[in-house]
Amino acid sequence: MTAIDLTRLPRIDRSAQPIVTPASTCCHSGAIAATGIEMAYRSGSESYQALKGVDLKVKTGDIQLLMGPSGSGKTTFLSILAGILTPTGGNVKLLGEDITKMSKKDLAQFRLENIGFIFQGFNLFPALSALENIEVSLNLKGIRGQAARKQGLDLLAQVGLADKAKNLPRDLSGGQKQRVAVARALGGDPALIMADEPTAALDSQNGHAVTALLANLAKQRGRSVLIVTHDPRIMDVADYVAELEDGLLQSNVRHQTANK
Repeated sequence: MTAIDLTRLPRIDRSAQPIVTPASTCCHSGAIAATGIEMAYRSGSESYQALKGVDLKVKTGDIQLLMGPSGSGKTTFLSILAGILTPTGGNVKLLGEDITKMSKKDLAQFRLENIGFIFQGFNLFPALSALENIEVSLNLKGIRGQAARKQGLDLLAQVGLADKAKNLPRDLSGGQKQRVAVARALGGDPALIMADEPTAALDSQNGHAVTALLANLAKQRGRSVLIVTHDPRIMDVADYVAELEDGLLQSNVRHQTANK
């Protein structure tokens, strides 16, 4: 697996001590505001409460990590925040818009225009090149032809893959595939980036480097990022780290570093 050149990324001050802020008193405003989110599943006469009144706010420009063990409800929560699932209770506001009250058509358009999503398993089209994978996403956002090609090439250059534009996914390492996924998510310059376990398929070095790359590019654009992960090795790229367990938000940890 080809490693990413870590020397090209801004340094992160690992000596900084986190400030622990209780989840109930952490008061952000801006990009994401989820209030009282509940999610219940029913199978016959039995029901399961996956989320039990979760609140989370993310400021514009912040990198927010959502951590927790398997089965804690974090992927369900991310799916609700992204408008993929509808909660059984509570509401979600993204960029000031209540997506829980939108029609399916309006919600789909809102997601397309405002959310870049990074999947755990890359989700690249195997028969398309790195550039074409980005162009397909841009086409869906109304960016076509030479404009899509130019933006796609620019994005690949930004993630260090200018020389891999014509490569198929099978010819890329895991780290390179995830960098293509990062470039694709940034296409169209969405206000929000959401990522589901983006380091799960990567080794330690590539996992941290890809996450740091995403955080740095988002910071340059003033964009907000929400990353669901169980990987503690990437905590130092975050402004805030929330811990979800048994469907409840247990805490929020604020990281202050010299380079943020």
